Amino acid sequence: MPAAGKDLASTLEALLPPTVLAKRDPALWGRTVVRLAQGLVTHPANVTRVVAAFAGDSTRITLAAASRMAGGEVEGPMPVEKDLRFKDTTWTENAFYFGLRQEYLALVRMLDDLVDAAELDKDSHDRAGLIMKLVASMLSPTNMLPGNPSALKRAFETGGSSVLNGLRNLIDDVVNNQGRPRQVDNSKLRVGQEMAATPGKVVFRNELIELIQFEPRTETVHAIPILCSPPWINKYYIMDLAPGRSFIEWAVQHGHTVFVISYRNPDKSMAATSLEDYLVLGPHTALDVIGDITGAAKVNLVGLCLGGALTALLAALPSEQDADRINSLSLQNTLLDYSEVGPLSSFVHPDIVERLEANMAEKGYLEAGSMAGAFNLLRANDLIFNYIGPNWLEGADPPAFDILAWNNDSTRMPAAMHSFYLRNFYLENRLASGTLELRGEPLALKTVTMDTFIVAAENDHIAPWRGSFASTRLLGGDVTFVLSTAGHIAGVVNPPSAKAKHWIGTDGIADPDTWRQKATEVKGSWWETWAEWIGERAGAMQDPPPMGSDTYPPIADAPGTYVKG
Repeated sequence: MPAAGKDLASTLEALLPPTVLAKRDPALWGRTVVRLAQGLVTHPANVTRVVAAFAGDSTRITLAAASRMAGGEVEGPMPVEKDLRFKDTTWTENAFYFGLRQEYLALVRMLDDLVDAAELDKDSHDRAGLIMKLVASMLSPTNMLPGNPSALKRAFETGGSSVLNGLRNLIDDVVNNQGRPRQVDNSKLRVGQEMAATPGKVVFRNELIELIQFEPRTETVHAIPILCSPPWINKYYIMDLAPGRSFIEWAVQHGHTVFVISYRNPDKSMAATSLEDYLVLGPHTALDVIGDITGAAKVNLVGLCLGGALTALLAALPSEQDADRINSLSLQNTLLDYSEVGPLSSFVHPDIVERLEANMAEKGYLEAGSMAGAFNLLRANDLIFNYIGPNWLEGADPPAFDILAWNNDSTRMPAAMHSFYLRNFYLENRLASGTLELRGEPLALKTVTMDTFIVAAENDHIAPWRGSFASTRLLGGDVTFVLSTAGHIAGVVNPPSAKAKHWIGTDGIADPDTWRQKATEVKGSWWETWAEWIGERAGAMQDPPPMGSDTYPPIADAPGTYVKG
């Protein structure tokens, strides 16, 4: 893009104090809109081509709709993909609504093409693309009663009462949910009852973590226990979601002694808490406690997302010699190489990080809703606009869905830790490049030589699977890579079912797409493949260890107190 576009955006930003920009435009939306507008103005020929293409699409759509109105079966010019907002059969059976959907899809294409027409730099292009996708989602006909056949049918069936119920839902969400439609009915999903329900005891607590030991379900257990290291962006119970859908429950049922870390939800007093603190007060300390309770010299570590990265750091940190206590690693939807972070790149930019740091310096932490809001925007159709029709137009109550209930139970991020994480991992990719230092020591992932099981999800928008695949060449031990279906969360919450499948490939292939082409599809959940893999690395069967020890007696029932903070 010409420098003038950047100068205009910078000039406008210079008129406002930095603190105002940090609070009002932390994600650079304003700058991006200015640059997009400037790019469109300075490339009129590109804009003309885009508008002409839209006009051509619109003409073909009109002809196709007219043909259908006359009884024909003509396909529209716009390709149709699965979209729950348009699941009503009226969108295909009725010529008018068929044409309306086609026109909407043409509009979506035009907005996307306009971003290309502006010829922006990559960072601005990615953010502009996200903005245009949000604009397109807001303009969907399904957001309005006349353009939503499902809502119209419901209104006739209920004599209009559904419209009144929807209006009540809308007002309630405006007042109590920041103007967004509710995704889930939390009242029917309670932590410690319907979720995080696997029986266990809190056996240790410090200023950062509670360590939970789960009760055995088998007469004998493997000699080597498991420590689960969850992310602290949300609560730990994504690994213990609900009976029949809990990874921890699955492991316990397969004869493992399982522990999990539950992190405290930070407040202002924890502003200076660092990533090193999370490492030492978290899994490092947990290994001490587990060794005392079980008598085991080694532990199998299972890490999810950021918790997976933390386990890799622990294994690579020389001075603590924790690698000698780690028997194997299992990394679930984890990035160790941050060179390709997918859609999240729109929210990771040096100026965005500076503005986040300014906000965090004032409060001591990043607000819980900030990360959750960013993740929701990356899948706005699925996580925001998909609920407008059912909730606000049809008057339905949101479903009781455990994954969404957990997703809404987000946590704050300590200022020091989050700043270090964003700069050293996302902006500078120091872990993968071998230049990351913790406690004054360089970390080299090639020194992590224990067997590792990596699972990634093909539709993960937070830890893209190709980025997870990069870990296979970074680690120094034998690595098994498995690709699951679904996204960042559903790919992990993957209990055995008739529909479940995953892919296992050949070791030694450096390119992820080549690996994918040669991989073998396996029917069933990756949990089953992992159970076999970890079973071979969990030691002989023996009597279960006690719940706690003299040094670390049980102090509370699972799920503990930190998870409710």
